[in-house]
Amino acid sequence: MAVRIATALVGGYAAAAALATLAARLLPIGRAEATSWAMILSFAVYGSVALWALHERRLARVMLVVWGSALVAGSLAYLLGVRP
Repeated sequence: MAVRIATALVGGYAAAAALATLAARLLPIGRAEATSWAMILSFAVYGSVALWALHERRLARVMLVVWGSALVAGSLAYLLGVRP
């Protein structure tokens, strides 16, 4: 249970932060507005991921989805670089 809670809290935060960074980079609006919208949406993503991680029966699936999404979104945001 401790691994599931740690994945929900830490992994959920990592996934939400990475997805927010990627969304802020990809949204076709101004830099400040894109960052604001992405951060607002990250709270919903974090809550949803944490609740789902505690609800799902299979720990392996939880870890794969949460850490995988954090890794993929973070890598894409890194590869896209700073917004011009």
